[in-house]
Amino acid sequence: RVSGEVSSSWLLVLDRRDDPITPLLNQWTYQAMVHELLGIENNRVDLSEVPGIAKDMREVIMSAEQDSFFKDSLNSDFGEIGIKIKELVDKFQKQQHSTAAIESITDMKKFVDNYPQFKKFSGTVSKHVAIVGELSRIVQDHNLLEVSETEQLMTTQASHSEVQQKISSLLSNPKVKEMEILRLVLLYCICYEGQSGHNPRQFIEAMRNRGVSEAKCKLATAIMNYGGKAVRGGQLFGEETKIAMTKKYFKGLQGVENIYTQHKPYMIDLLQQLQLGRLKESDFPWHGGSPQRIGEIIIFVVGGITYEEIKSIHEWNISNPGNKVVLGSTCILNCRSFLEAISSN
Repeated sequence: RVSGEVSSSWLLVLDRRDDPITPLLNQWTYQAMVHELLGIENNRVDLSEVPGIAKDMREVIMSAEQDSFFKDSLNSDFGEIGIKIKELVDKFQKQQHSTAAIESITDMKKFVDNYPQFKKFSGTVSKHVAIVGELSRIVQDHNLLEVSETEQLMTTQASHSEVQQKISSLLSNPKVKEMEILRLVLLYCICYEGQSGHNPRQFIEAMRNRGVSEAKCKLATAIMNYGGKAVRGGQLFGEETKIAMTKKYFKGLQGVENIYTQHKPYMIDLLQQLQLGRLKESDFPWHGGSPQRIGEIIIFVVGGITYEEIKSIHEWNISNPGNKVVLGSTCILNCRSFLEAISSN
């Protein structure tokens, strides 16, 4: 903490293991979703394995500095992206006097293939048609909506028996792929640790029956060694956090918010506590004299951050101009790279 006459700038150093939940979740905003399902490395996305992809689309650049559409859509919900793209396609159709019916992402992909000149008109939007088309295919083929809803239920520590039934059903569904199986089981291990009836073994055995390798089955133990109650600091499931998250979940069920994006990263709860002067010194010992009025906050996370956390900090800065946050870390994670880190540890 750096003291000043008017306010103080705070440096809050966090450990990734204090919130092992956020990197395990499926994402539904554009940038986060692309990184989660396709991977973004050095601003590049590899589409070479996408069925029927054009040669010039096998690797695309996803840079907000070079791509105005991507810059404007980073934090848009997945459904909003389709609407934005359709608006551009509709505009081009009017110019070309085309009457082709476009009602879905598949229709948009066909339209782009049939009108090569659309690429000149739209600049980089045609690559987003390809990306959104592939994301849509993965969501449908991997049953991600049902998987994600169950994930969100677990983050609120909803009814244990209900969650067990949902996980059992999903693990027996052949549409649910290995990565989603791992997410569900590892989230269950963390979210219901210590509760009566907590029994990860039944799900680990179900993973083996699905052909998941023994090395990946051992991640259920590894996640507890990495970020279980005995290891992590703070109150990941403090009473205030649980109540707040549960209220948000049921608000989503009533159609006010998206139930697939209800989860808020733990660091947002910590920021709220810091802002109110309730951050426990026993969990986060401070250095540098008596606490002063809080100004700028610098958060550095050892072990990586997610695009969900980046988005949440962006929203925090809009809502809290007097306590703006600068976020930094060692890397940007998705579920796959997070599990690789846990395995190496």
